[in-house]
Formats: sequence, structure tokens, C-alpha cells
Amino acid sequence: MALNNLACFALLVVTLTVTLASANERTKTVEFNVKPGGAVHTFSEKMVSDMEKMQWLMSVGLSDDDSLFSCSVWRPQGKSYLFFTQFKAELKGAKIEYASAYSQTAAGGQRDVTLKEDEFTVGDSTVTHKDGKFRAELSKLTIIGRTRHDEL
Repeated sequence: MALNNLACFALLVVTLTVTLASANERTKTVEFNVKPGGAVHTFSEKMVSDMEKMQWLMSVGLSDDDSLFSCSVWRPQGKSYLFFTQFKAELKGAKIEYASAYSQTAAGGQRDVTLKEDEFTVGDSTVTHKDGKFRAELSKLTIIGRTRHDEL
């Protein structure tokens, strides 16, 4: 099975709370309309700042015999300063054999720090946060899956 037939999707939904030193330079006021009628309306606005981007890496691999697929997503600088409200990673074309999530990665003399087992759940094809248990710290996710071979 070729590597391009397998996919690792990582969905990270981020809520970022930042305390800024000079709030008046970083305040934006915009206008929006509220309509009557009992329907739910959504409004969103984006504010651009230097803290909007954070480097992450993803590595995918396939064993020599095409039986194992690996996927890692991590922050190379170690601990993330972002607080994640949720996360989900999905393997397509493979069944998860092993998965682990970390609140800190080995960088700058630090070591990997694994999330507690009650913070995330591992299914056949997904790894996801547990509502109410996940403490909003994610810096690395590692998954190993067994590829599915179709026999004739």
C-alpha cells in the first residue's frame, strides 16, 4: 500500500487567551447587527497579532513491509503556549495499534511529558480529547497504526 493512499489528519481547535501589555494599541472595535426572529446568529472577528502563528511539524511513515503506518504531530520548541480546547487525529486506511499524547515535548533539555490517560481516548481510527478531562495542554501526538490489506 503506497504512503499517498494513507492519510493522517490532525484537527486542532484552538482558543488563545493573551494578556497584552498595551491594550489600547491592540483593541479593535467592529460593528455587527442583531436581528429579531428567534434564530441563532453568529458573528466572528479576527485580530492579527504576532502570537497568531506557532510552528508545528508532522511526520508520517510507512514500515518496509507496508504493515505499519506512523504519524506524529508536535511542537519542536517543546511546550506550547496555546491552550487547546479540543483535539482529534484520525488515521484513514489503518487501525490504531498505539497512540500517546503529550503536554510537553523533549526540547531544550526537557523531556516528553505524557498526558494522563483520562485526558484522551484512543479508538480504532481516532485519538481525541475527553470532554471535561483534557487540561488544554497539547504539544505532541504520536500514533502507530496497522495498515489494512485487502486479500484476494
